[in-house]
Amino acid sequence: MVTDYFDDLELGVCRRVNALSHNRGARAFFTAVSRLGDYPAWVVFGLIAMAQLDAGVPLFVVQALLTAAAGILVYKVLKEYLVRERPFITHGDIIAGTAPLDRYSFPSGHTLHATSFAVLYSSHVPEMVWVIAPFAALVAASRVILGLHYPTDVLVGAMIGAGLASSSVALFA
Repeated sequence: MVTDYFDDLELGVCRRVNALSHNRGARAFFTAVSRLGDYPAWVVFGLIAMAQLDAGVPLFVVQALLTAAAGILVYKVLKEYLVRERPFITHGDIIAGTAPLDRYSFPSGHTLHATSFAVLYSSHVPEMVWVIAPFAALVAASRVILGLHYPTDVLVGAMIGAGLASSSVALFA
């Protein structure tokens, strides 16, 4: 299977990055970032964005919900079709820093949504990019550090999220 090739190719990076999870403080920090990236941070950032908008709040909300729904559909279909096991499942020396939300690894849904919301919210309120982009990057990094994803899971999740958000921005412009 193609994913087996990439699993082996990325194993060294996964081991080095996952070593951060052996530090209790780092593991706690990235677990918190990952949990905030489930949805709470995006709701808060969305509320902040809405407060900054002079008009178009209902459209912004509909756009955010439709983009999120498209992201969920895409990553669930890909995960069920491609069935790439998570690094901590495949490689016993990689520890899971926190429990995963679902079974499979590819693509990273957390990263997909983090990138999608970062692009979408920043397109409406550009000054938010200085907070949202670093947070989205931390969410993406947390997934590899916590042993839940391979780097390509995160990369492809980011690409899909950016594509969905960019399409949404163009569609709603």
